[in-house]
Amino acid sequence: MTYTFSTPCGKVIHFNASFTALNIAKLDAHQQQSGQKLFIFSMASVKLWALNDHLLDTFISTLELSETVIKSHPNYQNLRSYGVIAA
Repeated sequence: MTYTFSTPCGKVIHFNASFTALNIAKLDAHQQQSGQKLFIFSMASVKLWALNDHLLDTFISTLELSETVIKSHPNYQNLRSYGVIAA
């Protein structure tokens, strides 16, 4: 894999993959903010949401908690957005 990314063609593939991931993240954020007038996007926020989701899922599975009960709790969204840049 190191050889692939060190060639000019490999750099183009890596560049395209990066922008594809960015565009998918922007599309998801745009769909979630459909009710707001101004579209605000932060890749740092997307990364924190993904990290928080993974961390919460790890806690739920490790502690053998009921996933549906935890995720339906009103404060679950506050935990998901902990540390996310306010927009």
